[in-house]
Amino acid sequence: MKLCSMFSGGKDSTYALHWAILKGFQVICMITMIPEREDSWMFQFPNVRFTVWQAKVMGLPILQFSTSGIKDRELIDLKAALSECKSLGGEGIVTGALLSDYQRMNINVVAEEVGIRTFSPLWRKDQANYMRELTKFGFRFVITSASAYGFPMDLVGKEISGEEIEEVIRAADKYGFNCAFEGGEAETFVVQAPLFKGRLRVKGEIRVLGEFNRRFDITEVEMMSL
Repeated sequence: MKLCSMFSGGKDSTYALHWAILKGFQVICMITMIPEREDSWMFQFPNVRFTVWQAKVMGLPILQFSTSGIKDRELIDLKAALSECKSLGGEGIVTGALLSDYQRMNINVVAEEVGIRTFSPLWRKDQANYMRELTKFGFRFVITSASAYGFPMDLVGKEISGEEIEEVIRAADKYGFNCAFEGGEAETFVVQAPLFKGRLRVKGEIRVLGEFNRRFDITEVEMMSL
């Protein structure tokens, strides 16, 4: 079966893409939605335009679509993107939806309207085990934003390994935020994964937006050999 991948550049969509190829699906392209505003209801905002680098390092085609970022109107933009997937021969879409009913159900509804299937392999996975699996399987990512009380803010802008994952899990247990960031507590950008034919190195600037809100804006991406 031919699939397209809803791809934000973060850990969840990268893992879902990895799952699809591992299961024998043919991924014909990646689809990135780029919101025009930061408070998008559906889509990741920080650094999503840099997904072209991840597509390049995986050797996959990518389509980037602008979206208003406005609730409900985003679904019109999503329908246009999924219609493009179908026109390319795509029979389904794979997503990194982990816990958000709003995101998963909206994608399911729009996909059904377009006439393609939806696959969400991460849905309802144990959050802490999933985070540990990521590093175990060779995923490396940078924390690009954080906006949760108790989140270890010194990790923003840093590449995460197993030790930092445990730090995040301990903080999540103590302060009550989601350790896999499904509630928007943090965003990520993957720099290495099993499908990558090289490694990405990113440079950027950290912005302090509030006492419990920081963002790492990527300014430069470089592809390195493994």
